[in-house]
Amino acid sequence: MSFHDVAFPAAIAFGSSGGPERRTEIVTLGSGREERNTPWAQSRRRYDAGLGLRSLDDLHALIAFFEARRGRLYGFRWKDFLDFKSCPPLQATSPLDQTLGEGDGVRTAFPLVKTYWDAAGSYERRVTKPVAASVKVAINAVALTQADFSVDGEGVVTLNDAAADGALVTAGFQFDVPVRFDTDRLSIDLTAFRAGEAPSIPLVEILT
Repeated sequence: MSFHDVAFPAAIAFGSSGGPERRTEIVTLGSGREERNTPWAQSRRRYDAGLGLRSLDDLHALIAFFEARRGRLYGFRWKDFLDFKSCPPLQATSPLDQTLGEGDGVRTAFPLVKTYWDAAGSYERRVTKPVAASVKVAINAVALTQADFSVDGEGVVTLNDAAADGALVTAGFQFDVPVRFDTDRLSIDLTAFRAGEAPSIPLVEILT
């Protein structure tokens, strides 16, 4: 995957819009009843960065970032301020936030995941772009030190020593979303911008 490990300007991202997208195929039967199915195992997030632009300096930063990514060619990190932690955004992360799996006495690698759930169902999302320094890990609710594990660029935690059979491995972390521009052309009307009309700068999540 062509990816630059750099972050989109946070000040612009903070004022953006967007969120998860699903694809559902609905067939209406002759009786009026429906059959619903989805070809997507994962959700995909879309954003519009244009709403976060507030000044000419923001526009300049956006153009520089767009040119450095060669339009749609290279992906980059995006901070979704609504969903960037293993816990709700106004809470502090804890090494007990998310369950990564159980030890078996041999396994040392555990991919980071975030689970969304309620009483009726759940969805497990792979986290591939964690903020490495923010990752906290615990085994059976006992926090590990930073020296006890490592985190690679794809969000896989590797323990120095395998967790015991049946031991619960958990983690807390912050993370970014891997995205790319969903356009190869920026068309910005400065007259409209000064009048308060934000340009549309579409971004789409890169699924791995």
